[in-house]
Amino acid sequence: MKSPASIAWCTTLPASRRGRSNGSKGFRSDIDLPSSPLHHRAMTDSTLRCRFAPSPTGYLHIGGARTALYNWLLARRMGGRFILRIEDTDLNRNLADAESKLMEDLRWLGIEWDEGPDVGGPHGPYRQSERLEAYRDEARRLVEAGQAYFAFDTPEELEAQRQAAAAEKRVFRYRRPVTFPSRVDAERARAEGRPVVIRLAAPDVPVTVSDQILGDVEFAAGEVEDFVIQKSDGWPTYHFAVVLDDAHMRITHVLRAQEHLMNTPKHILLQRALGLPTPLYAHLPLVFNMDGSKMSKRDKARDIAAGRPPREIDVHDFRASGYLPEAILNFIALVGWNPGGDRERMSLDEMVQLFSLDRINKTAGRFDRDKLLAFNTDYCASVERRRLRAGFRDYAGVSGSPLAGLSDDVLDHVLELCKGFRTYRDVDAKVGPLFLPDEAITLDPEAVRKVLEKNGGRGYAVLRLLLPALEAVAVWTDASVDAVIIDFCEKQAARMGDVAQPLRVAVTGRPISPSIGETLALLGKERTLARIRRCLSNAPGAPA
Repeated sequence: MKSPASIAWCTTLPASRRGRSNGSKGFRSDIDLPSSPLHHRAMTDSTLRCRFAPSPTGYLHIGGARTALYNWLLARRMGGRFILRIEDTDLNRNLADAESKLMEDLRWLGIEWDEGPDVGGPHGPYRQSERLEAYRDEARRLVEAGQAYFAFDTPEELEAQRQAAAAEKRVFRYRRPVTFPSRVDAERARAEGRPVVIRLAAPDVPVTVSDQILGDVEFAAGEVEDFVIQKSDGWPTYHFAVVLDDAHMRITHVLRAQEHLMNTPKHILLQRALGLPTPLYAHLPLVFNMDGSKMSKRDKARDIAAGRPPREIDVHDFRASGYLPEAILNFIALVGWNPGGDRERMSLDEMVQLFSLDRINKTAGRFDRDKLLAFNTDYCASVERRRLRAGFRDYAGVSGSPLAGLSDDVLDHVLELCKGFRTYRDVDAKVGPLFLPDEAITLDPEAVRKVLEKNGGRGYAVLRLLLPALEAVAVWTDASVDAVIIDFCEKQAARMGDVAQPLRVAVTGRPISPSIGETLALLGKERTLARIRRCLSNAPGAPA
């Protein structure tokens, strides 16, 4: 592969069922293309049509979310259509509920589609599994035209060919047969238990991908071998299905990750073989961690294996960690795209107005988690209260927060108490323990050691002395509780922190909460006293 280059496209394809001609000079643009239903459905209008085509194999990766966003922004910017297509031909990796989760996370981000599996549209079906007959018909037509052929090598035979190529220090390429097997040959092989696939007879010509971001990228003649377009189970490969789907759905612009660039010559060869239009391609820069490694779902597994909290990788991870979708969209838009100037914070509408392909970077974008956290902190501080409350309720439902059932008034009060929080998880950490059942509260061992047991158990002593004063409080409010604690500090010549911290640990299990008066007021008198007594009952030397 070379880039940049400027080699024009012309098309010619094998005209017989014999193998590759050594005298092939490339493609001719004036070749008579075989009749194809898809050919006659070629695009006839100028409406821009983009698509996002995830596979239902798990949660939506944050890099995939950025791809969806860029497609959506381009469609909205140009007055076009944004299509959601589910590419579910990999039966071994598909998960039953992954499709619904993908849609849920896209909608949570605020990305809606004009056509798709759930909303329909004029160019469906929008699931590949519902288009099997169309793929099989086109594969059959290519075989009949001598542009594809049956192959029935076993995995063992293919592996032996690879090992032979390695031993001879040459690049492995599938050996095209001198004469293509007939359908009768294929049926006989299938009856013998051999895997029967269909391979494209790829022309031995150079291919140039005219990429809207990377420029012209040249692939030399011979780089594309005869690849499989229909698997032995009758299902299409990714390459075959995506080309047919893009044509059927009249996709004009394909924005996808740079890792797909190596697939594009195969797709162009298929388009020429099928007589289909080639959409404009724009291969997006990858998303890297700050250390330069690719941001991968494997990062979470490595974190867990190392005993670290797993990093957020999927959209669902960020959602469950308490991020606002507005902050995530704003941030990921900038991971690979420059809107111009030094502006960073933008609404979706503003991004639509500013978006263009010529401002997308060629090199990988770095995912700066500290910057995302700063974005989210700013959004949490500036969005209107109703939006902040709705965002928290979504987070609580996804994360299982004990604050899920709070009334609007109480939730507003809690959010105000935690003002300045970075994510909703911070709110949970500060206030969540107050709304757990008393028996669910566990004391953090480090907090017990540093706050309660230190200096000969001084924290426990403070709780014992303070308990009667709290029991005597008649009207339990943050002000009345604060007054009792201040009075206690004055009488004991103690600092507020020396009293408030033991109280925090006793009632929340940790040394972090809103102000101590607000904390105890939210918890209520009876539960406060019960938690203090429970803490004291577990103190060293306490009566059994």
